[in-house]
Amino acid sequence: MTAKDILNELEALGNEKRKTHNIKHGATPDNQFGVKMGDVRKVAKKAKKIDLEQVQALWDSRIAEAQMVAILLWKPDNLSLDTLHRLVKTISFDYVADWFNSYIVNKHPERDQILQNWLQSDNKWALRAAWSIMASKIAKEANDLNLGALLEQIEREMPKVPSEAQWTMNFALAHIGIYHHEHRTRAIEVGHTLGMYKDYPVPRGCTSPFAPIWIEEMASREKANSK
Repeated sequence: MTAKDILNELEALGNEKRKTHNIKHGATPDNQFGVKMGDVRKVAKKAKKIDLEQVQALWDSRIAEAQMVAILLWKPDNLSLDTLHRLVKTISFDYVADWFNSYIVNKHPERDQILQNWLQSDNKWALRAAWSIMASKIAKEANDLNLGALLEQIEREMPKVPSEAQWTMNFALAHIGIYHHEHRTRAIEVGHTLGMYKDYPVPRGCTSPFAPIWIEEMASREKANSK
């Protein structure tokens, strides 16, 4: 398969309802086909033997679903920091960013260096990625983190950063309260002070991204499971 073959297949799978959904998350009519995530994964599975030049061509198309296929085909170990820095600047919208962070950045052997390099970036997608790494570290390996200082930083900086970065910064805030009992009260306090995502629409059965509600819900589940 070539990049052109994959782009043609993705375009054929697109639908207007999905396009409208994507636009609500920052996509434009011109940088997407409106393909369901499950179908993107199926296309990537079929294309797993494509050569790296064609994978790069998929990314360079700037079509969201093609970039998602590229993300699934790349091996994080084979991407240099310079390459990642170039890629992150051409992300098309939120969903692509989240796949990039989950499948590439957070699995990269030099993710701590990425965190250090991008935490003060003026690129909104790099900053979103840095806070994605931070949120993961808070949940899984926080021994080298000053969580109290992080809460102060989040309270101070979160209102000022682009909305794309606020989303993963909010994950970091919630994870401090969820995974570290000694900081829970302060994390909830910071969440109330910021008020971010307080009125975020949430489907029935899902947990609000408003940090105080999210933290308290997870704490309640933890308590129920410990009985």
